[in-house]
Amino acid sequence: MATITLPIPDDLMKEMNKSKEINWAEVAREAIRMKANQLRMLRSITSRSLLSEEDALELGNLINESLNQRYKDMGV
Repeated sequence: MATITLPIPDDLMKEMNKSKEINWAEVAREAIRMKANQLRMLRSITSRSLLSEEDALELGNLINESLNQRYKDMGV
């Protein structure tokens, strides 16, 4: 099994130390596993897409604008 080392900000480390019963290495492994799965799915979806990168960015911006307006209208 491979090993990684990463710096943790002091304030985060203090919070983690308050919960010593938590296996933080397992939490990190699961978070990395989930992100890797999300990226795998994204690559699978985008590999079959007929949209250009510019088209995808424009569509994403339109969706974001629509969601922003919806939340504004809801008072959120």
